[in-house]
Amino acid sequence: MPGREELPTAPREADWSAVGVQIKLELLQRKFWMAMQQCSALEGACPLSCQDDILNCFLIDNNGFILVSKIPEETGKFFGAVDGSVMTQLLNMGMFRRVTMYDYQAMCKVPYHHHSGARPLLSPIYAFLAAVKWLISDFLIFLLEFNMSSFWHSDNLADAHKHKKHDMLQPCDTEYPVFVYEPAIKETNGLIECGDCQKMFVAQQIISSNLLLLVTDAVCDCSVFPPVPMDAKEVKYILPCTAGMHNSTGPFISMFARVENMLLV
Repeated sequence: MPGREELPTAPREADWSAVGVQIKLELLQRKFWMAMQQCSALEGACPLSCQDDILNCFLIDNNGFILVSKIPEETGKFFGAVDGSVMTQLLNMGMFRRVTMYDYQAMCKVPYHHHSGARPLLSPIYAFLAAVKWLISDFLIFLLEFNMSSFWHSDNLADAHKHKKHDMLQPCDTEYPVFVYEPAIKETNGLIECGDCQKMFVAQQIISSNLLLLVTDAVCDCSVFPPVPMDAKEVKYILPCTAGMHNSTGPFISMFARVENMLLV
């Protein structure tokens, strides 16, 4: 309109968003096997196929877990637990690297200390006190796990024996390995000496994804190589200042703070 002054407008900011696609595992596996049967027009029939009995084909992610395998029971497992020989070679080649992670809120089994069988012989009073202690502790655990109103039910009595067999747990710190793919290495292959035979393998990254195609020899027995473990191990602290830190989300902060205070004094 004439005579109307236009107000300045602030520059508009572009909106950002993230889009994700959820694909069922069955569909991914079907697409994978279809792609493995396709060759270029120049090659004609595929000289080798994942359907051949002499080959094992895997689709793994960047942490080494199997998404697709010829054996359905291997899906979801760590590849190092299925084929330790090839996983060990990939680690030596640098295609995967091992990273140690820590869990400061883990639960560990309480170690059972075996007492010397000669000690009760030396002191009969010790044997009597140990028996009384065991009866009292067992009775208190029974009262905590069961209420008296349901004492006469046979089902609860049967469950009592099951609960006694459970391992006692206590808070602890654990460490466990995590395996990470190095994206700088797009493809690798090699031969593994397995005694009487050589095991061939080829690994290649799938473009624009965090997945890898892994083809191995299915004939050569390479069981001389043990599986690559991922078991968690309890951390045993030596320094007094590190003991009892499993209840803290930052177990080393208090130790560092004490060192800083000591230096500032």
